[in-house]
Amino acid sequence: MSIAVEFLDVVKQFPGAVEPAVDHVSFQIQEQEMITILGTSGCGKTTLMKMVNRLYEPTSGEIRIFGENIGQTDAVALRRKIGYVIQQVGLFPHMTVEKNIAVVPEILGWDSAQIHDRVTELLELVNLDPKQYRGRYPSQLSGGQQQRVGLARALAAKPSLMLLDEPFGAIDAINRTKLQDELMKIHKRAGLTCMFVTHDVTEALKLGTRIMIMNQGKIQQFDTAKNILEYPANAYVASLLQSVQEGLNFFR
Repeated sequence: MSIAVEFLDVVKQFPGAVEPAVDHVSFQIQEQEMITILGTSGCGKTTLMKMVNRLYEPTSGEIRIFGENIGQTDAVALRRKIGYVIQQVGLFPHMTVEKNIAVVPEILGWDSAQIHDRVTELLELVNLDPKQYRGRYPSQLSGGQQQRVGLARALAAKPSLMLLDEPFGAIDAINRTKLQDELMKIHKRAGLTCMFVTHDVTEALKLGTRIMIMNQGKIQQFDTAKNILEYPANAYVASLLQSVQEGLNFFR
């Protein structure tokens, strides 16, 4: 496997902030991994992710995507190659489900037949009947259905890298579990590389091939769920696990 994402001594310091949001972070993510990034609010996890598609620029250091220094690439072209899913979904309310999914393929100049087939394929992938849902508008969908459409839209142009920023945070527990299961199937089937930000320990351990635990802009531990549970790297990691210990028996 090749290296999909690499951070080389990356710092992000926001103007006026006393401490860096991301503080001298270095790591590698292998192609086809599902990396979950876990931490409390303000730990730097979302800032780290937003530097991957250049929504934020690093103060110093270098970020490489599939070996390419993204600081030397066109930001708009980079973003079109990366799928991005957020908690608020961000569907265009005046567009049908089909039009929402087709946004990036249309920008890239795909022909209408190719787009139609891709929308059908993706709706089936996220378990929404194309005949029933392609002509609906976001206001006619439940929150879980909207999130499925958001996931389909992010996959539309066949990205090699997916960024997911607390995508299921506003979804009820039952649908959240279903969406997690769907994402795991899609990840395996499509061979995607995924970075998934969450503050939910159980979600991070369930989804991640490896879990990156952050605090105060630094990586505290980056390892498999099994190793983190058996060998927490420090007191912070141990306390994070202890706070939800009753829900972790499934992973033992």
